[in-house]
Amino acid sequence: MSLPADDREPSRWTRDHVRRLERTDENTAPIIYPPTEKTDPDNHIWDTWLLRTPEGDVAEVDGYRVVVALTAPSDLLPGKRHDVATHRFYYSADGQNWTPGGDAFGASGPLGSRQWAGSATYDPETGNVRLYYTAAGVRDEAELSYTQHLAVAHGGSIRVDDGVHFDGPWHHESLAHPDGTWYEREEQSRGMIYTFRDPWYFEDPETGEAYVLFEANTPVLEGSDACGGDPAQQEFNGSVGIARASREDPTECELLPPLLDAVRVNQELERPHVVYREGTYYLFVASHRHTFAPGLDGYDALYGFAADSLFGEYEPLNGSGLVATNPSNAPFQAYSWLAYGHRDEILVTSFFNYYDYDRPSLDDVAHLSEAEQFRRFGGTLAPTLRLGVDGRRTWIRGTLDHGHLPTDGETLPETEDERVARRREGGDARGGDGY
Repeated sequence: MSLPADDREPSRWTRDHVRRLERTDENTAPIIYPPTEKTDPDNHIWDTWLLRTPEGDVAEVDGYRVVVALTAPSDLLPGKRHDVATHRFYYSADGQNWTPGGDAFGASGPLGSRQWAGSATYDPETGNVRLYYTAAGVRDEAELSYTQHLAVAHGGSIRVDDGVHFDGPWHHESLAHPDGTWYEREEQSRGMIYTFRDPWYFEDPETGEAYVLFEANTPVLEGSDACGGDPAQQEFNGSVGIARASREDPTECELLPPLLDAVRVNQELERPHVVYREGTYYLFVASHRHTFAPGLDGYDALYGFAADSLFGEYEPLNGSGLVATNPSNAPFQAYSWLAYGHRDEILVTSFFNYYDYDRPSLDDVAHLSEAEQFRRFGGTLAPTLRLGVDGRRTWIRGTLDHGHLPTDGETLPETEDERVARRREGGDARGGDGY
């Protein structure tokens, strides 16, 4: 089999690309209003991912689909939730009404002092479940640290009787640590945020090879030409990393050069994942307004890139990379978007973040009373976006309800552009075209 060369250059998201960012009707989501009921009243829910087959399809387990999410007790101040994040799972027979299933790991002890985002696979042939996750901090640490590495829990399975259950025993093992050459180590970081997290398992449908994508930072030497010698831009060095993995051995992991870097552009390319459609690889990341480099203006948004092979070269979708963002009067209403293919479109999940809030920075949340911080934090699944896709162009073609996560076989409501196309093709009842 052919392996990507170690000297392969990553694709680049450039300052020129980002200068084209602009909110439009095609990339701006509608205002989100609170749902009648939260998915889990007892817990905040944020970063969420579907249980998938190793090939990437939404898994169906005896008629149920499953999501895993970062959670924290709902009586905890929302801004503190990352310090105690744990994985819980939820299951649904219709992809709309979700039942809490409990702690994903049960009594087993995951790595890290808390666990951040990842991915989950279910092999219908063997029944095996793997939970890939970010081990943040160190177990039993006296003071919270922000050390991060990639980890996997394997050996588990799923059981359906009076509900859905994850059964152990789980074996927790480290997958990868940064190498300091392709991926910045914590001691090398001069940035506002250090990242080596968000493992996303992916099997390339064209080769059958298995990989893990992740968020990282590119080491940049002080005074490097990569930053034009500008120390103010040293910290803006986000990248999308990739490692060779194995379907057979869950602990196999070999770091490879990054797929994409954003040196001088953005510090955080969060939760990278790929959707494969008809020979095109769509690479998606989420990022924040405040992590763009000086001189650039961006949004809390889903960004995307497309290439004809997994290893690139990737081009920004829509010329700039912007795929979906929040409206200007609710700039932080949703975050942590995650895309998956559905028939001729792409569906995008996210969580309901801070709403009824239009201040320019999330830092200002701390100035609100605790009661207002609780009131304005959604902490549940957001409405699902429906993306139209045509080569390197995408657009928002509609939305579904909060937490509606369909499978490929599910027929979705007709969108407005579909109604327009149907009327133009068939004409109205009077024999005209209806316009």
